[in-house]
Amino acid sequence: MIEIKDLKKIYSNGVSTIALNGVSFNISEGEFVAIKGPSGSGKSTLLHILGFLDRPTSGTYKFKGRNIDEFSDEKLAKIRNEEIGFVFQAFNLLPRSTALENVMLPLIYANFPQREQIKKAKKALEEVGLVSRMNHFPNQLSGGEQQRVAIARAIVNSPSLILADEPTGNLDSKSSEKIIEIFKKLNEKGHTIVIVTHEEYVVEAAKRIIYLKDGRVIKEERKI
Repeated sequence: MIEIKDLKKIYSNGVSTIALNGVSFNISEGEFVAIKGPSGSGKSTLLHILGFLDRPTSGTYKFKGRNIDEFSDEKLAKIRNEEIGFVFQAFNLLPRSTALENVMLPLIYANFPQREQIKKAKKALEEVGLVSRMNHFPNQLSGGEQQRVAIARAIVNSPSLILADEPTGNLDSKSSEKIIEIFKKLNEKGHTIVIVTHEEYVVEAAKRIIYLKDGRVIKEERKI
C-alpha cells in the first residue's frame, strides 16, 4: 500500500531544518504500524506526508503503486478524502455540530445523498459504540467520547488507510484503552492503521513498530 524511499523534508524559514532525513520503508495492506520516537524526531511530519497533507522535499512516495508526484494538489485531496481517515490528538470536531453531523462531514465533501450520509454516519457511530450520543454536541461529550466521534468520522468513508497522530495524547488511561481497542477491532476488519505515538501501551497494540530519531529510521520490530 505504501512505499517510501529516501524521503526527506526540509523546512526553510531563514534557517534550514531537516525534519526527515532519508526515511525508507513499506507498509502492506492490513498492517497495524506504530511510529515511535521522541519529540522532534519527525513523526508528525512523516504522518502528514503519508496523508497527503504535505509533500516531501525529495525522495519517492508511492501509494497503492502510484507515485504521488504525478498528482496535482486537487487530485491528492480527492484521494485523501476517499482513501484515508485521519484521527488527531485534538479531536478537531466542529463545536456547533452534533456528533452525527461531525461524522457526516467527509460524506458531504464527497457529495453523497443526504439519506446515505445519515445512514453511513450512524453505522460508523455504532462501530465506536456511540450511536446513542449522536445528537450530542462536542461540549456534551467526554474527551474519550469526542475521540470516538473523531474515529467514526475517520472511518465513515470506509478508507483503506487510517492515520492517527497521538490519538490518546489528551485522554486518561481508561479512555485510552477504549480507543486502542477500537483501533485493534478496525484492524481486524481489514483497515490498515498507522499510529504516531510515544505511549508504550499504544506501541504494545501494534503488530509492527518503526522507531524514528532525528528524522531517520533507527530500527524496526515485528511481532509474531
